[in-house]
Amino acid sequence: MSLRKRGSTWWIDVVAPNGERVRRTTGTGNKAQAQEYHDRLKAELWRLDKLEEKPRHTWNEAAVRWLKEQAHKASAKEDVAKLRWLDRYLRDKDLTTINRALIDRITDAKLVDGCRNATVNRVLALLRAVLRRCVNDWEWLDRMPKVRMLREPKRRVRFLTHDEAQRLLDELPEHLADMAAFTLATGLRAANVTGMMWSQVDLVRELAWIHPDQAKARKAIPVPLNAEAVALIGKQVGKHQTYVFSFRGQAITQVSTKAWYAALERAGIVDFRWHDLRHTWASWHVQNGTPLYALQELGGWASTEMVRRYAHLAADHLAPYAQRLGEVRARAAQAHGTNLSQAGN
Repeated sequence: MSLRKRGSTWWIDVVAPNGERVRRTTGTGNKAQAQEYHDRLKAELWRLDKLEEKPRHTWNEAAVRWLKEQAHKASAKEDVAKLRWLDRYLRDKDLTTINRALIDRITDAKLVDGCRNATVNRVLALLRAVLRRCVNDWEWLDRMPKVRMLREPKRRVRFLTHDEAQRLLDELPEHLADMAAFTLATGLRAANVTGMMWSQVDLVRELAWIHPDQAKARKAIPVPLNAEAVALIGKQVGKHQTYVFSFRGQAITQVSTKAWYAALERAGIVDFRWHDLRHTWASWHVQNGTPLYALQELGGWASTEMVRRYAHLAADHLAPYAQRLGEVRARAAQAHGTNLSQAGN
């Protein structure tokens, strides 16, 4: 018998035309509904075998497979959170029923939640990536609906002057000041600073390193230590057995604390996050003549696009062209003055 009841739920047990045995729950205790589900399944199995149609898949299957294949990503936890939010709109949806209208409803719902366009776009980008995988890699779909991204305002790179940075460091408690100064010297992300272990530091060679599993781009990052960074690490010797930076003998897990925001207020610095210390480090490098390709390697960025946001802060290589135009204009002005004097004579 192809329908069997286990407890209060009906289960299907059938053999497909290709000989494959299929067992699955109908999810219901109603025999009539279970029979309908059974008949639809047998018809679909027949079409798959005889008409060579593609098997149908649900959004849930796609989400599970995506997370399995992307488990190595540093942002895997963020993907989980986004997919959980999407689940309320896409749960058990046949992939072929996900259309532009449904995606627009998802966009509107995210906006109603009070999210900014950039936040909405991060969710839409994940949805688009999963659907693209369904089309191009898994061959679960022949085509996918267009996902319309929202326009995001262009933000300036937020960085501090050297005077502002010193004011901030003077206001921070010692443990945060040391980590902030270390960030300004190395450009490391907050998690790499708080999680840095003594096993990742070689003070003799004046070098530290970030392992691939600790880096956002999942590539190892060499961290050359300048004199300031070496001195800051030297201050931490003996404070904690495992981690370089600690507070009262305990590992540090959070840097954006009340003490951080209070120090910003006392220093008179507004609209500034801890991550902007990394932007400040990169901006200082570019302003000091560091080539973008070298900055990309120092910062562990995966693409040049992430580095080019700082390109406008360096114009030394363009200065000769600007000077050349100035010289042309000066000669033209001089010639014009000569012509006027000759005409007067």
